[in-house]
Amino acid sequence: MSNYLAIATVTATIQRVLQDAVGADVPGIFVTTEHPGASGEGIPKKRINLFLYQAIPNPAWRNNDLRSRRPKGELIKQAQAGLDLFYILSFYGEHKKLEPQRLLGSAVRSIVDNPILTSEMILETMHKPDNNFLLDSTLEQQVEKVTVVPTVMTKEELSKIWSSYFQPPYVLSFAIQAGAVLIEGNKPSGRALPVRRIATYSTPNQLVISQVVSADGFNQPIVSNSMLIIRGQHLNSEHLQIKIGKTKLRPQKVESDEIKLDLSLLSNEERHSLRAGVQSLQALRPVPQKIKQEPEQMIGSNVVSFVLCPNVIGIEVAEIEENLDELYRAKVRVELDLTVGKEQKVFLFFNERSASKEAAYIFTADSQSVDSNVVMFTVNDVKKGEYLVRVQIDGAESPLEVDTQLESETFEQYVRPVVVIGKPN
Repeated sequence: MSNYLAIATVTATIQRVLQDAVGADVPGIFVTTEHPGASGEGIPKKRINLFLYQAIPNPAWRNNDLRSRRPKGELIKQAQAGLDLFYILSFYGEHKKLEPQRLLGSAVRSIVDNPILTSEMILETMHKPDNNFLLDSTLEQQVEKVTVVPTVMTKEELSKIWSSYFQPPYVLSFAIQAGAVLIEGNKPSGRALPVRRIATYSTPNQLVISQVVSADGFNQPIVSNSMLIIRGQHLNSEHLQIKIGKTKLRPQKVESDEIKLDLSLLSNEERHSLRAGVQSLQALRPVPQKIKQEPEQMIGSNVVSFVLCPNVIGIEVAEIEENLDELYRAKVRVELDLTVGKEQKVFLFFNERSASKEAAYIFTADSQSVDSNVVMFTVNDVKKGEYLVRVQIDGAESPLEVDTQLESETFEQYVRPVVVIGKPN
């Protein structure tokens, strides 16, 4: 399912796909998302305009989401809405040079070539500098992919749309449909189990955590060998434990307002239980037992979050194949210092190390049936070159190494990890 940014993310992705194709066919043309009646400074005279004029419930998903509440209003399952989005493409340019018709042909070809909005296309759109407002979108996680297809619109329907909605003189237009976009409700479903026993404890010195940072610096990434500095109040307690996700750990140093937890000292079993991504952290201390046979009770602090980033510790490239366009396909094996769960979202980022125009690619990990610290990727249509490598797991990116040698030609530049694609000249 997707969050409230799904509709805007679909529009931005279609805009980017059209811009890439049309910009190559007819240089100097921009794809805008203005109201077709808009005019004035800043709006190009030669352009394709993409406008969402209607959104309606998708029939299949509307029937699938019936009966989401009990008669008293209690949710019995997560509410959702499936939408079909209807866009009109309008083409502006010099009619003597047949520019509107050339733009129409380029746009239709682009839609035919890209009938499905893949996760890679969506992520690339979200990470464009102009689209920072879409970074929280979860459209790429939607199980059913959004499809984009031309839709039939008669001359009468087209005339009604332009006269009812837009008012300006008609220009050459074409209609497309995107769907289904699945938007999930925020209210949680389900019902708690009945209470078996009520116990009350007095906690005058409640554990409070205010901050979790790396000892390397406030803005430095937290990785599997970082020293965590956990700051707060009333933290000094015997038998204190730190809970990260589902893993309980013993800190090395505990003071009243600060705890130090060295992740590099964790056992192999403890390290294996950690996962990259957003982690919850909580301090726990035991409650004195009144009866020895009672199960151990714990008092917890507030829960804070931090991002645990993976480190790339090995890269291997195999099965390299070159196609007729001098682009390469290969299998890339990446070894990480953290275990990757089979349900986690994993992406591989390539950024070319080049003085000229740098190429950048995003690839999705091959499916895996078991948890492992080794992830396989299939890379396609990559030009020959040397690439900086990053891996992103549930939004947590592996850091790049910076050259700190003053006399080096690459001083203050990213230098590792890298991989070479293609045979050297």
